[in-house]
Amino acid sequence: MAVLKAFRGLRPPQNIVKNLASRPYDVLNSREARKEAEGNKYSLLHIIKPEIDLEEGVNLYSQEVYDKAKSNLEAFKKNNWLVKDGQDHLYIYAQTMWGKTQYGIVGCAAVEDYMNNVIKKHELTRPDKEEDRMKHVRITNANMEPVFFSYPAVAEIDEIVENHVKSNDATYDFTGEDEVGHHFWVIDDQATIDRIIELFSELPSTYVADGHHRTAAAALVGNEKRKNNPNHTGEEEYNFFLAVHFPDNQLTIIDYNRVVKDLNGLSDEEFMEKLKEGFDIEEMGTDIYKPNSLHNFSMYMNGKWYSMTAKKGTFDDSDPIGVLDVTILTNLVLDPLLDIKDLRTSKRIDFVGGIRGLGELSKRVDSGEMKAAFALYPVSMQQLINIADSGAIMPPKTTWFEPKLRSGLVVHELD
Repeated sequence: MAVLKAFRGLRPPQNIVKNLASRPYDVLNSREARKEAEGNKYSLLHIIKPEIDLEEGVNLYSQEVYDKAKSNLEAFKKNNWLVKDGQDHLYIYAQTMWGKTQYGIVGCAAVEDYMNNVIKKHELTRPDKEEDRMKHVRITNANMEPVFFSYPAVAEIDEIVENHVKSNDATYDFTGEDEVGHHFWVIDDQATIDRIIELFSELPSTYVADGHHRTAAAALVGNEKRKNNPNHTGEEEYNFFLAVHFPDNQLTIIDYNRVVKDLNGLSDEEFMEKLKEGFDIEEMGTDIYKPNSLHNFSMYMNGKWYSMTAKKGTFDDSDPIGVLDVTILTNLVLDPLLDIKDLRTSKRIDFVGGIRGLGELSKRVDSGEMKAAFALYPVSMQQLINIADSGAIMPPKTTWFEPKLRSGLVVHELD
């Protein structure tokens, strides 16, 4: 059963929260982070991307960078830019994008749940990225950024959240430069906190939606601390890590598309003929064509859009992995026709999040950088849950969640 824990959050004052809250560390590189934080001493990027306060070109994995994260965190606390709550709370974090609002419960998940697979995953993690975030957690002794979890929607939790939001002003309420609204409430009523925790304890599982590396790092550091503490009781704060839990029926996964550099020596005509073996293809003209259903793809090549529908018998809808359009595209196109075997390492393929729009695909092809582009129908939350429940792993670059969580609205310290 899933553990949810209230905690004493470390939070910014209202008057600086918009300046302090930042995008997650892994959605922008060092150069972009320097530019984004320029002239903004409050930005959490000074802690989660601390290389921006060091010389350009510094080794991102050097001890100097991690030490800078720690000293910057201490400075934020000393300056009262991050202030510890006086008691344990749960929190509500809502985001508004494209006219839709999703409401998450902010609390701590349990390290033990991660180790025992109560918290279910759908992606592989890379050891180097895990170790980077583990060092960051170790030296700051904090979960600076929340991970993005989902859970099967519970009507009573929805009702509790709705009633709290209607009855209380938001503690934070601002719109970012990307026009996403961020709204945050503190739940300080103990009976309400206890009931939410009780309802979570009835959930058989929760699911990592976004942030697999941060989740792994937080859980593994907590596990390290447990092993290194001879007086471990299980109640220590390091046994828990920061997460925002959204009901599955409120989340939107958007498309995650592919662009390829060449046709593996095939002529345009040869490539089209081979595609027809696995797809029904229709030329759609110069206007953008967006896939309209599962197993329908769009392709852009030579200034034209095409509809591609996978033929029956080329996929397995009874297999949680086989039903995915990313699997179909790999099995019918990327592997056999283009000889792209490993999506994680091949330099002949790139991935474009649907947040950029399908116009980004045609732009990259028209520029000559890429030869062809493929747009996919988005994965559903149910598909994600089915895969996680089966113990299988999604292919690389399958899910793209929007909006991204802002970091810095609340921080969880490990002591």
